[in-house]
Amino acid sequence: MSSIQPLRRFALPAMLLAVTTLPALAQTTPAPKLDTANTAWILTASALVLFMTLPGLALFYAGLVRAKNVLSVMMHCVVIACLSSVLWLIAGYSLAFDGGNGGLIGSFSKIFLAGVTKDSLSGTLPEVVFFLFQMTFAVITPALMVGAYPERIKFGAVVLISALWLMLVYVPVTHWVWGEGWLMKRSVMDFAGGLVVHATAGSSALVIAAMLGPRDGFPKELRPPHNPGMAMTGAGMLWVGWYGFNGGSALTADGAAGMAIVATHISAATAGLIWMLIEYLRFGRASMIGAVTGVIAGLATVTPASGFIGPMGGLILGVAGSVVCFACVDLIKHRLKIDDSLDVFAVHGVGGILGTALVAFLAHPAMGGVGYGKDGSMSQQLATQFIGIGATVLWSAIATVGIVLVTKAIVGLRMAPEEIYDGLDMASHGERAYSLNN
Repeated sequence: MSSIQPLRRFALPAMLLAVTTLPALAQTTPAPKLDTANTAWILTASALVLFMTLPGLALFYAGLVRAKNVLSVMMHCVVIACLSSVLWLIAGYSLAFDGGNGGLIGSFSKIFLAGVTKDSLSGTLPEVVFFLFQMTFAVITPALMVGAYPERIKFGAVVLISALWLMLVYVPVTHWVWGEGWLMKRSVMDFAGGLVVHATAGSSALVIAAMLGPRDGFPKELRPPHNPGMAMTGAGMLWVGWYGFNGGSALTADGAAGMAIVATHISAATAGLIWMLIEYLRFGRASMIGAVTGVIAGLATVTPASGFIGPMGGLILGVAGSVVCFACVDLIKHRLKIDDSLDVFAVHGVGGILGTALVAFLAHPAMGGVGYGKDGSMSQQLATQFIGIGATVLWSAIATVGIVLVTKAIVGLRMAPEEIYDGLDMASHGERAYSLNN
């Protein structure tokens, strides 16, 4: 996820040239070797990232909806996890990470992991482990969008939108940023997914919510979350899983991973406190839902920067993410009147975009960051970051409009009013999350 792995791939042509022109240098250039410590850490990180989706995200979102729609939200997360995993194997991984021309998309040479064995290496990792780690990101990213459309969307629409979106939005942007694509060549800084995960999912979620239409009674007659305790449990799992999300993106078991985790934790803790403070100053009380929403905002905001900054950067991003995302929740729902039901764009999209921009400042060595490379500067990096943000948001929005229109024509989008009234649990799945008669 960080630039570490792709930089190894970019270094390969230069190494080959050196071998051709300077034979003596070739004798001193070590071949990549399997690192068992790195492998063990990335296997662990992969489990942590999957844990974020199932059960973390499923419980977090389920706690925020009405009781009659709990099972449907969980089902959305499960089907997306299954679907994304299979698509990643079939072609997603190959198109995202296997070369390609022009920097826009990869090739089909590794479909179904063709040519990849247990001994194949990607840097110091078995390539199958790198595939696994990246697959968990491909699972959680479309699942984030579930929060934009619960309680009124058709199950078939969720399946089709998620499949098309993964291949047409997530895979290309992943290639641009992490897979030798054009943004990577411009040295855009996105350590663990501010662009690839949060900006894509957030922007697309806003488009889907706008095209699907609001829930009945939006925004004045909506009922509060049915189970804040369940939401808190899911958010806690997300927080723990984010250690693998950001720390694993170093692709090494060393101080870089440790620093990324520390920055991540500090940002989450700070953002939770700031969100509670804002609520207390505005409403005279701090809510559980507000506290965990603040934590998630801090986690999303620090994600693109986590491997490039120090603890002070995490503190600053926690404050900025909480303040800006809090303001955007009100902007989207009450001023723009778009029913992004669980604030996917306001928290994940805005947080990821904000962190992607601010890393240009916080990566400066004076702030405890890693710097910009030999020929880089803060101003150059800031310009690059905005190019990445603009391209990612624009492509995500345009492609999602087309995906929603195709989905509407094939399976439809919105459940019938009587089905929405009865709840999607029974209408779509013939089950309920709670049975009070048993």
